Amino acid sequence: MNPTSQARRTLVLGGARSGKSSHAQAAVIASGLPVTLIVTAEIRDAEMQARVDRHRAERPADWTVVEASDSLPAALREHVQPGRAVLVDCVTLWLSRLLCDAPGELEAGCEALLGAVRETQGMLWLVSNEVGWSLVPEHPLGRRFRDEQGRLNQGLASVCDSVVLVAAGLPLSLKQPA
Repeated sequence: MNPTSQARRTLVLGGARSGKSSHAQAAVIASGLPVTLIVTAEIRDAEMQARVDRHRAERPADWTVVEASDSLPAALREHVQPGRAVLVDCVTLWLSRLLCDAPGELEAGCEALLGAVRETQGMLWLVSNEVGWSLVPEHPLGRRFRDEQGRLNQGLASVCDSVVLVAAGLPLSLKQPA
């Protein structure tokens, strides 16, 4: 049995190119529910545009897509509901935008996100990067981001029913529904 099949809220963690997004996409498709994808990327350069274009081409055409680069908690409250599968890809981009563009709102923003996840009543998958296993970043902003991402991932893991770590495309269940 898939450990996330009975979970209402699932956190999918992994490093860059680990397969975390593919794993989460397969899970929402397997749910058989209509899918809403909440994206958090902002297109600020040609490289990001190319990434977004590739993702658009790869995802099913019938998914509802919501852009929420700066309003993720509100998007969760609006779109996560019974009878739908919601995929957030990804929490890391949302956090980095918040840290760079509105650092004074970081603590309140993270608390709002955790509260919104806690309150959800539908099926929710959250994709987030595990960034703490690499070298210590050279710059203070990089170190702060790494620390804040780790704290946010811990908070999300505590409010999610299921946590999956993906490495080399292979999922490892860290937490299963009670």
